[in-house]
Amino acid sequence: MENVSDYFGALVFDDRKMQEMLSAEVYTTLKKTIDRGELLDSSIADAVASAMKDWALSMGATHFTHWFQPLTGITAEKHESFIMPAGGGRVLMEFSRKELIRGESDASSFPSGGLRETFEARGYTAWDPTSYAFIKDKTLCIPTVFISYGGEALDKKTPLLRSMETLNRQCLRILRLFGNDEVKSVRPSVGPEQEYFLIDREIYDRRKDLIFTGRTLYGAQAPKGQEMDDHYYGVIKPRVQEFMTELNRELWKVGVLAKTEHNEAAPSQHELAPVYTTANIAVDHNQLTMEIMQKVAARHGLVCLLHEKPFAGVNGSGKHNNWSLTTDAGVNLLRPGRSPYENAQFLLFLVAVIRAVDDYADLLRISVASPGNDHRLGANEAPPAVVSVFLGDELTGILEAIENDTPYKSVKKKTMRLGVDALPTFSIDTTDRNRTAPFAFTGNKFEFRMLGSASSVSDCNVMLNTAVAESLRVYADALEQAEDFNEALHDLIRDEFRAHKRIVFNGNAYDGAWIREATMVRRLPNYPTTPDCLPHLLDEKNVRLLTSHKVFTEVELRSRLDIRLNNYCKALSIEANTMIDMAVKEILPAITAYADSIADLAMKKQRVDEELPVSYEKKLLRRLSGLSDEISERAALLSEEMQYLKKLDDARVKAEQIRDEVLPKMEALREAADEAESITAEEYWPFPSYSELLFGVR
Repeated sequence: MENVSDYFGALVFDDRKMQEMLSAEVYTTLKKTIDRGELLDSSIADAVASAMKDWALSMGATHFTHWFQPLTGITAEKHESFIMPAGGGRVLMEFSRKELIRGESDASSFPSGGLRETFEARGYTAWDPTSYAFIKDKTLCIPTVFISYGGEALDKKTPLLRSMETLNRQCLRILRLFGNDEVKSVRPSVGPEQEYFLIDREIYDRRKDLIFTGRTLYGAQAPKGQEMDDHYYGVIKPRVQEFMTELNRELWKVGVLAKTEHNEAAPSQHELAPVYTTANIAVDHNQLTMEIMQKVAARHGLVCLLHEKPFAGVNGSGKHNNWSLTTDAGVNLLRPGRSPYENAQFLLFLVAVIRAVDDYADLLRISVASPGNDHRLGANEAPPAVVSVFLGDELTGILEAIENDTPYKSVKKKTMRLGVDALPTFSIDTTDRNRTAPFAFTGNKFEFRMLGSASSVSDCNVMLNTAVAESLRVYADALEQAEDFNEALHDLIRDEFRAHKRIVFNGNAYDGAWIREATMVRRLPNYPTTPDCLPHLLDEKNVRLLTSHKVFTEVELRSRLDIRLNNYCKALSIEANTMIDMAVKEILPAITAYADSIADLAMKKQRVDEELPVSYEKKLLRRLSGLSDEISERAALLSEEMQYLKKLDDARVKAEQIRDEVLPKMEALREAADEAESITAEEYWPFPSYSELLFGVR
């Protein structure tokens, strides 16, 4: 039997391969860049390129590519072979330092939000040495950033790396204040849980809405959904288990730390969770995970759906972003620890996160905004659009005791003296897990639960890293000037919790009373939809934060707002046009055909015996006729709305029009069509039902 440890990372040019194939000097130099973020010494690139090529060729690779993450939200790659002509009809296999470090791509063909025009096509990919190269489909994939000719970031990784750098800088300032001079770097660790649906390929191919949009635009509820709670953690079906087994193997070969697999709440819904790793690597791994999920599913006659809400009436899919801070010595700065010294440091980092979430809740909401996530947030499986922090009773009690300068009574009823020199020790799992909380402390990390399943993990981590870096910057500025560090530290923790405790809520975040309290009393931002929140990206405080830490330029921020508004409009325009197409070409003809059959049946009955009752048929025909008229009229109204939408040039105005006019008309059309499905014989309905979709994988 094959041992996983024998092939884990087999397709990755990782630390083991580098140690084996690079000289000690080159390896040491490269490791300083990988582990500490030090500037890359380009003089070693020739040796690295040669070793990478030799390894890739030994693994059967024939091509290489700069693998990058443009603003489409997915990955991109352009393959180049290793061959170079050598005369006499022969070729050599070459890979140079220049090809490793820099590539060139057509930047005009990717979303740029005005940063690039068609006649300004040049863009560059640049090697990210902090992420390991890997082999995929016989191609050496080199993780890179993607920038324009003018140096603007055209991708999701460049801002992430910038945010990690500024966070590292501010963390080190804080650690130095605590006398820690040994730590050379601090990195955010991320573990993104991935939810997804698996449905049968043959059934999927008969649903135009799934093919074009990733979600069902029509669909009457099945007799059974998730009411019995029998799917969650249930026995995994053999066909799904075969998929998961192959998926794990493929992920492990490219170094993805796939750890947990189980059935999720909705029928045909599942989850994969990895072991945490450094944020930029976690982002790379999650992009790979989504791609490999879909490839492996296809080999098993399945389709992997990553849309946030592919089915109405059952849980949608999220991607919980578990975030913590880890030193190069492997110490988690968000672990409470066992000594007073550790706790004082922990509490400072804790209030830094609380402040960050309070000050920049709007940025966190913006980071997860998408048309698909708008359907999911606030439902029973996802937190509301109002961002709040869950700490649990123990941590909240400790911070309240510090705020009020009173002794903290632990859960064991032991009174403990406070003050920086004797902050209480406490365990890490004395609180329940709050599944309704958007941002929850879960023992030694924070779990940001708002991210949608199809989104890149990069966006939310950029905002979180930068916001926490700003909190730490403010703290370091104050504490570095303090005459009495211990006293200043205690006062800072107390004052910060007092100033930002409005963001802390340990109750049921689904409760309407909480939403009213959050918005009306605590004045927390509430942006239910993507058009509501996206424009706040350019609020003065947000631009100041992101530009002062050099994570974005203002031009880059404006480009991203433009791209995301346009993406919202495009995605929903495709959905609306697909609905119209399905209504006119599939649903209405199906209802007509079924109505004709009912009319024929009624006529046959009366030809046999004029006294036979046909009240059922007449009643059904009236309802079918009425629904046909409603569907036709509502499809026409939606079509008119889409024609009007074409006349609007401003992306923000168009997005608001979609939110206010198009979406309600789409809902109205669906309501009529779903009712028609519920009374139309199954053999007449033109596409598979929810029953087939959700229970078709056996």
